[in-house]
Order: sequence, then structure tokens, then C-alpha cells
Amino acid sequence: MKEVRFDLIRYANCWEDADILVEGLQCRPGQKILSIASGGDNSLALLTTKPELVLAVDLSPAQLYLVELKMLAIRHLSDDELLAFLGFRPSEKRLRVYHSLRSALSTQAKAFWDSQPDVIKDGIIYSGKFERYFKVFREYVLPFIHSRFETRRLLELKSAGEQVQFYEKEWNTFSWKALFRVFFSRFVMGRYGRDPQFLNEVKVPVSEFIFKKAEDELRDVKCQSNSFLRFILLGETGENLPFYLRPENLPIVRENLEAVRLHHGPLQDGFQHDTFDRFNLSNIFEYMPVSVFTELASQLNKGANRDARFAYWNLMVPRFLPIALPEGFRTDLETSNRLSKQDKGFFYRHFILDEKL
Repeated sequence: MKEVRFDLIRYANCWEDADILVEGLQCRPGQKILSIASGGDNSLALLTTKPELVLAVDLSPAQLYLVELKMLAIRHLSDDELLAFLGFRPSEKRLRVYHSLRSALSTQAKAFWDSQPDVIKDGIIYSGKFERYFKVFREYVLPFIHSRFETRRLLELKSAGEQVQFYEKEWNTFSWKALFRVFFSRFVMGRYGRDPQFLNEVKVPVSEFIFKKAEDELRDVKCQSNSFLRFILLGETGENLPFYLRPENLPIVRENLEAVRLHHGPLQDGFQHDTFDRFNLSNIFEYMPVSVFTELASQLNKGANRDARFAYWNLMVPRFLPIALPEGFRTDLETSNRLSKQDKGFFYRHFILDEKL
């Protein structure tokens, strides 16, 4: 990871489904949670469980500056102002709002965001490298295949049979298949979407894998309400807001913001602060060689309290804690399989819930 840049925002949003994360972790009030920060959304979603602590860790200071700004906006803005500032609703006042907030930022976060007025103006949910990658696809590739009208038709309400028929007859054209496979190839995705080093452990054909996962979702009626897919294809989520911003959840998130602590460094640093009951591990294991993953599995087991639960995703690299440390973990197969079928992050292969032995 030494060559990976951490001075930019890679993910302005979390691309793992917070609904299944919150349900699967089965958090109880007063517990301590260790969470990968990333875009902050899922660490904030876990505040709805009223924890004593959410320690949000990340190797990237830029990601933590993003979470810090999101938290500040949640604390000081009304619901409507918050959605407009972040970018979920139209606004011409984002820079003005930012300047009303900036004095409460840390010195480093203030310097970071002061240098990026255009990012603030456009809405910070579009600021990540991953989100810009999808913007290029949406604005410069997809229009050569399907119009915006056709894209909206793909996502409009219809029966299961009509969804399959629309995909087969009108969407899955030669151009769609060809350009999709080019744009989501290992080379293009590594250079413009993620980072080449993040694909070092991937042994499957990247574009074929992503195409099959996308095809399964687009043929299914679930795609009609999939906020991730809507963001990718249309650049907005409509009324399908992220978990932490939904009207029923946002007041609870606000009430529990003081439980969040941000930490710059590797995941293992968290154990210098405390031991933990619940773990949101995103999909970080797929970036690691097996030897590093095995060592981390041991550290996670030692840093976990009794009856701890661990949630994580596999994309293109299979990693399982019980295989790395059979005497330390077991998988809740029934819940993992059930929630995997509900996962709006359709591109992931597995959602795994493990328990400490």
C-alpha cells in the first residue's frame, strides 16, 4: 500500500449496504464498535444502535476529513439544509454554508476543504475518485448506449417479467456489453476508479465478474429501488436516501454523534484504545495478501470482547476469518446468506457475519 495515495478522497459515500450491516451486527445500546471510516455513512448508521463508542479508523486522512465535515453538517444544519449541502438536493448556497461551518473543523480538515471550493460547491457526495469514475461512465459512456429516458425506464416500476423482458430486449445490446466490459476492465477500473494496488489479489476476470453481477441485478425488480444503482446510472438517489440520512434515523444519529471518535491509522491501532463488541470491516480484506490477512485475523480475535460480531464483504477476492483462524471464529451462515440476498451493493460476492468463539 506504500504507493497508494491517501491525500485524496477515494470514496465520498460508503458503497456497502448499511441496512444489512445494522441488521446483521445486532448491536446493543452501550456497545463499542470498531468501524472502517471510508465515506463515513456506515459508521454514522451504526449510531442508530446507541453505542458507547464508534471508533472510525482509516489509513487516509482525506477520508477522515470527509467524515468530520459530514458530522459537523449533521450537528448544525436542519434536515433540508443538510441534504442540500451534501449534494442530495439542489443548492446554490453550499460554499456559504461551508463558511458558516468551517470554524468548527480541525485545523487539518479546514486546510483540506479550504483548498477545494469547487468540490464543496458541487456537493461532497460527488467528491470521491470512485464517484467521479461513475460520473464519467454516466455522462460520457452510457449516452452512447442508452438515453437518459431509457435509463429511467430501466428503473421505473414494472413487474418481474416486464423487468426481464426490458433488460433482454432493450437494454442488453451489443454496445452495452462491449463498452461495459471495456470501462469496467481491470486496467480502466484500477487507473480511474480504485487503485491498481487494490486489485493485486484479484485472480478473476474483472470485467466479466462485474458484468455478471450487474446483469443479475438489472434483470431483477430489486433494481428499481436500488439507491446505489440509481446513483451510478442517474447521479442521484431520489427519495432512497442512505440509511443515516433517512427521516426516521437522522434524529438518532444526531443524538449520538458524541460517540464517534476518528482515528488516522491502520485498523489494528484501534486496540490501543479499547476492546470492541462489534466490527464493521467493509471489504478491506481483499486488498491484503493471505499472510497479512491471517495475522490481522489473530489481532481481531484478541481485540474482540466475548460474543463479538464481525461484518465484512468480499468483492472479487474470497477472504473468510474462520478459514484464517478456525479456532477463533465461526460464520453465522443463515444470517449471512439471507442478508446477502438483500444486499443493495449488488457487485459484492458475499456479505459475511462472523462470531468470536
